[in-house]
Amino acid sequence: MSLLNPSLHFGYLAKLYSKNLLSILFGLSFAFAAIDYFQHLQKLDVASNYKILYIFYMWQEALGLLYPLAIVFALIMTKLSLVKNNTMGAFHAFGYDKKRLFLPLFTVSSLTYMIFLILHTTEFSYAKDKAEFLLENKLGTYDVNDLFFKYNDTFVYITKLDPIEKKIEDITIFKVEGYQVQYTINAPLATFDGARWTAHDATLKTHIYENGELKRYTVEHKERIETLEGYKPKIIESLYEGKALNIRDAFMTWELLHKQNLSSDKIRASLYDKVIVPLFSLALLLILFFKLPFHARMMNMGGVIALSLGVTFGIWGILFGLSQMGANGVLLPELTAILPVMMLWVYAMYIYFTNERSLL
Repeated sequence: MSLLNPSLHFGYLAKLYSKNLLSILFGLSFAFAAIDYFQHLQKLDVASNYKILYIFYMWQEALGLLYPLAIVFALIMTKLSLVKNNTMGAFHAFGYDKKRLFLPLFTVSSLTYMIFLILHTTEFSYAKDKAEFLLENKLGTYDVNDLFFKYNDTFVYITKLDPIEKKIEDITIFKVEGYQVQYTINAPLATFDGARWTAHDATLKTHIYENGELKRYTVEHKERIETLEGYKPKIIESLYEGKALNIRDAFMTWELLHKQNLSSDKIRASLYDKVIVPLFSLALLLILFFKLPFHARMMNMGGVIALSLGVTFGIWGILFGLSQMGANGVLLPELTAILPVMMLWVYAMYIYFTNERSLL
């Protein structure tokens, strides 16, 4: 058996689970987008085509937010359907154990996770920011004003950043040692070449001190000065305006902040939310598949559904709350994201290796 030529039981279970997963995922995401649209309808003072675009962006945001829940809900729906129709009992009668029956579901859910992981390396991650521009009626207005931050051993002030055109209007860089300004660089325009910024027609003022007092300064005009290496426009915008980052930009930002010896808690929390936290759904998938009853006579349908949904929402809510604490710096992001997901996976693997023979 291979993924290109699956066995009959693999194909049947994978198809059934995929159908349930897609129906739940699209149902939840469309409902989320519709509710959000009607909540903000009065604020959305744009043309009809932009309203449709707003719904599309919020639908994308809902997909990225809710797909871990859809993975688990689809498992519950699939498992209970198989049990209710005695299909699960028939599989066991033909000699299929829990591990073989779980493999198709785990394969589909893992592929779903990988698809969204890839999507989060693209513009998909910026859907909410784009929707907010429409909501605030700032079509075509992407400027970010008055930014101040540290770069290596200097400080940078930006009057106006245009992340779309990838240019800066009026940038000032100055180096301070103790209470003394060593030099300042000012340029009316800077452009981004994909790796670093180039300040055009820059003025370099070097301050000269004697006995701790400023005596004079020298002025030089530079046609070009390269600076802010690695600071992509989207990274600057996110760091100082709280905008979203995709996985690639978040990782680059993490590296930049580490080099600058600055706190990266918020960036790490954002990165873990996209890469680590969704893995809880795969662990919960395994736990529920092995723990849910395999025979209808052993199951109270209403109670099982309520308990399964309650556990899923409870774990998701706890992880969401912990991620907010990590993003706000209350706890280390590693403690709020990696540790709880790892603990869930340890329990899931314990279930996998100790409970596969039980039919209860």
